[in-house]
Order: sequence, then C-alpha cells, then structure tokens
Amino acid sequence: METQKEENIEKKPEEKKIEEPSEKKGFNMKFLIIGLPLFIIQLIAVYFITANILMPKIQSHVSSVQNDSVKVDKPKEDTVKNADLGKYIYVVEDLIINPAGTDGKRLLLSSLGFDLPNEKYQNELKKKEILVKDAIISVLGSKDMNQLSNASYRDTLRIQITQRLNQLIPDVKIGNVYFSKYILQ
Repeated sequence: METQKEENIEKKPEEKKIEEPSEKKGFNMKFLIIGLPLFIIQLIAVYFITANILMPKIQSHVSSVQNDSVKVDKPKEDTVKNADLGKYIYVVEDLIINPAGTDGKRLLLSSLGFDLPNEKYQNELKKKEILVKDAIISVLGSKDMNQLSNASYRDTLRIQITQRLNQLIPDVKIGNVYFSKYILQ
C-alpha cells in the first residue's frame, strides 16, 4: 500500500504540471493595463525631448549661419539685365582651396563663372585674373567645413565673393556668380 501511495503522490505533481500551461492560454490583460500606458508615456517623453532640447540646438545652428550672411545692396542699372544673362561669362576653372581649420586635410575644388553686362568687363577680369583668383581663394579659404558643406550658405558665398571683387576691382560690375564645380573632399 505504501508503494501505491508513493506512486499516487508522484503522479499528482505531474498532473499539476500538465494543467498549469493550459491555464496561461489566452490574452494577458497585464500587458494591456501596464504595457500600453508605458508605451504612450515613452512617446510623450521622446516628443518633449525632441521639441525642447534638440530643436532649439538645431535652430541656433541655423541662425548662426544666417547671422554670418552679408547684406545685399540693390543692383545698379549698370549690372546685368535679365535679357543679357549668360551672354558674357568669365570662368575661373578648378581652384583648389584648403578650408579654415582643416590643416590641409580637407579640400574644396571649385569652378566659378561671373555673369557680366558687357565684353569690356570680361576683358578687364581676364587682365586681372590673379586678383580674381586671390579674392575667391581668400573668401572660400576663410570658411570652415560646416559653412562650406551647407548648401544654403552658398548664396552668402556668392555675395561675399562679389563684394570682395568690387573692393579690388571697382570698375567692373558683376551680375551673378555661378558655381559650376563645388566638391568637398
């Protein structure tokens, strides 16, 4: 009899083990009650971190780039008219520039074109080619990689190059500046 009781005792825990997994079948309400609110709280936390911490940093970076821009004077009547755009273009090919703060480890390869109102100004720039190249190199070489890699900053570069050339060669009126090559490496 004792052996039968021992066998029954041994069988009873096995039967209980079989019954336990069948009780866990079905949908777990704890997940719905705890998990879903935690997920929503995480979403709200990510939104506030992004809106209050990351976005002001990005906007301050953009505003610092905009503060570095140059004031534009309205063109005079002597500059290029819309009908004459592209008629007289003076081209400076393949300038290699070391940007500021790179210690010669990074390069900018750039080619520029200057839209001019007439052939007289084009000939004047050809005569003073060294001054033109020096002005371009000094403006582009004074900028760091963040400024040069920002596509919206190129308009500022165009204006600064035009102003620098107007200081060096005041008798030449430059309409537009075009970048035909602009490669950062």
